[in-house]
Amino acid sequence: MKEFIYSRNAVYETLRAKRRQVFRIQIAEGVQEKERLGQIVKLAKEQRIQVERVPRARLDKIHANHQGVAAEVSGYPYVDLLDILENARTKNEPPFVLLLDALNDPQNFGALIRTAEAVGVHGVVIPLAHTVEVTPAVVNASSGASEHVLVARSNLAQAIEALRKENVWVVGLDQDGEAVGAKTKRHLAGAVAVVVGSEGEGIRQLTRAKCDVVLKLPMRGQIESLNAAAAGSVVLYLAYLTRLEKD
Repeated sequence: MKEFIYSRNAVYETLRAKRRQVFRIQIAEGVQEKERLGQIVKLAKEQRIQVERVPRARLDKIHANHQGVAAEVSGYPYVDLLDILENARTKNEPPFVLLLDALNDPQNFGALIRTAEAVGVHGVVIPLAHTVEVTPAVVNASSGASEHVLVARSNLAQAIEALRKENVWVVGLDQDGEAVGAKTKRHLAGAVAVVVGSEGEGIRQLTRAKCDVVLKLPMRGQIESLNAAAAGSVVLYLAYLTRLEKD
């Protein structure tokens, strides 16, 4: 299956990651090959990928926010949960995993992948159905971070069971959980999997029941909660800092 990745950072990181086959790069006529675009052209030449100059209208048909470049690529290379665990073992680190329970918004998914890559998450697990997948919109929203992160599709309940067998502590994030604080921060240390629910309903009951603990972010303002991407990103950074303290 082929698809078009668009926007400069998304195309650049796809070329850097070398996890997909890139069939061709299309650049809008009249766009100067400077900065990021120049780096894209350089990588394309190094990897012997065809670069075409095309009318901007052709790129407009791919996406309005193409930023003058698009790449025709193979489908996203999903992995298995075992590959994520092996990634942690190879780095000699306790597993650090993000599980997304029926997340539906590409912007939220992309933002979470970007944070996950930034804090060194070993992989992301999404359900087999009823969820957003790694689409070109998600790649763009993640600024290309998705190309560097391992993403597995799995039955979420089975994935949680497999992680628990590997002594990974499974932490759900939900507004009905216990507030994150000095007493609960310990749950984010060591081998940990953070579960983030959907934008509207949060974590499904079946998933929640399989978590070792369910936490929430304490709120001091007038709003009741953060959206899935913001809350998940905060907890991922808390886990990252807590793991650093333990080291």
